[in-house]
Amino acid sequence: MTKPRVLISDALSPAAVQIFKDRGIEVDFQPALGKDKDKLAAIIGDYDGLAIRSASKVTPAILANAKRLKVIGRAGIGVDNVDIPAATAKGIIVMNTPFGNSITTAEHAIAMMFAIARQIPDADRTTQAGLWEKNKYMGVELTSKTLGVIGCGNIGSIVADRALGLKMKVIAFDPYLSPERAVSIGVEKVELEDLLRRADFITLHVPMTAQTKNVLSREALAKTKKGVRIINCARGGLVDEQALREALDSGHVAGAAFDVFSEEPATANPLFGHPNVICTPHLGAATTEAQENVALQVAEQMSDYLLSGAITNAVNFPSISAEDAPKLRPFVALAERLGSFLGQLTEAPIKGIRIEYEGKVADLNVRPLTAAAVTGVLRPFLSDINMVNAVPIANDKGITVDEVKREAPGGNLESRIMITVEAEDMPRHAAGTVLADGKPRIVEIRAIAMDAEFAPHMLYVRNDDKPGFIGRFGSLLGDAGVNIATFNLGRDKPGGDAICFVAVDERISDELLGKIHEIPQVKRARRLAF
Repeated sequence: MTKPRVLISDALSPAAVQIFKDRGIEVDFQPALGKDKDKLAAIIGDYDGLAIRSASKVTPAILANAKRLKVIGRAGIGVDNVDIPAATAKGIIVMNTPFGNSITTAEHAIAMMFAIARQIPDADRTTQAGLWEKNKYMGVELTSKTLGVIGCGNIGSIVADRALGLKMKVIAFDPYLSPERAVSIGVEKVELEDLLRRADFITLHVPMTAQTKNVLSREALAKTKKGVRIINCARGGLVDEQALREALDSGHVAGAAFDVFSEEPATANPLFGHPNVICTPHLGAATTEAQENVALQVAEQMSDYLLSGAITNAVNFPSISAEDAPKLRPFVALAERLGSFLGQLTEAPIKGIRIEYEGKVADLNVRPLTAAAVTGVLRPFLSDINMVNAVPIANDKGITVDEVKREAPGGNLESRIMITVEAEDMPRHAAGTVLADGKPRIVEIRAIAMDAEFAPHMLYVRNDDKPGFIGRFGSLLGDAGVNIATFNLGRDKPGGDAICFVAVDERISDELLGKIHEIPQVKRARRLAF
């Protein structure tokens, strides 16, 4: 088996390089390469994994050359330097390390809050200049002040914890923060307008998305408490910087401390030069401990995925634990092939896909199985679909995707997956299982019992259960020189509807398929490929 190859195109800890090597992965460490997008694009096609920090910009043009790339690992939280939709479209997993620098970033936000409350940088500058302007720097205490936290996830909750230790009152705006979680971390959950009205200090800890861009807009800043101080150690673009400068100039906002900016590197910015503004060059994660942590984490995560299929901290695909990966693998194959079977039988527009998990498989992490099923169903219509982009594409096209779990399947099966494709003409469904040999099998088609393995070339025939069909069908294949590998039959009742599911050694020709259709008992014949 060929060793996976990983390219590291940004400065990463030597310990991360060693992790890749120790895990048996070939690693190419080129820490300056990320600054040269043309050179990166020229060589990216040779690698299975790409490990980056913030210097490498993974654009659609670079991804277009990434013929074998399976995973991009970002050592850090923000992945705004990776084109997520383009990576997803190509089936590339994008991972980050959301927890490795959480404490460091939270501590920097607290440090910035202290600095702006006591005007420490400017006081230091004038004191070292020999001015001794003691009366000029009248600060404010943090004790008993209200801190408004916008985004109370991992980092925001750490900031809240530190602020509570400083005897501050903490209020938080976060649509995803449950009331129970708010109580457990000691914060009051509020709406944004309430936070703006009440907070003495506001700190931001949300990702940069279409919904959060300029969350502190000109209108929002106008609703803040007079004398508020604003800290942003999250992402540039969360605050309207020009509007904030005007609010600082008018005195409505007493101060601001920013570590991130709408354009970086920030060589010019509306906030620069204001006496009540503190700026640092994106230092939130810049500690020895944090850089080491995120580098080690991204190396471990990428290695796990490339070697075992385990997925951790992916931003565009559900997580799969190292323990679950080998258990899921045969069921992923089953779900994809069942979906493919139904997709190849469906010609009318698809309205919905329902996947039912029964028995032990229902206890597993079924989201990857659902992604595999949707991939199989839609691949006959969309050649570039994959497990990473399948569900988002289905949602975009208005196709509903439903998951149902049941405790036990019927009969003596431990696990069963049933997929139903709701098309405009009719619903189609099939069920399958994985037996002890680990091979996916189809066990039901159109409520007719079946027991068949999948093969690269197959024939599906729906026919009347009447004498003469098998002999005529076998003769046609024999006369055409087509060898039958397996032959599986099922029927709903004697003389009723029957299904023939046959594996053959080669693709059936159009001419032979036409002759099969001419058999009197045949209702439908379909050539399948898996």
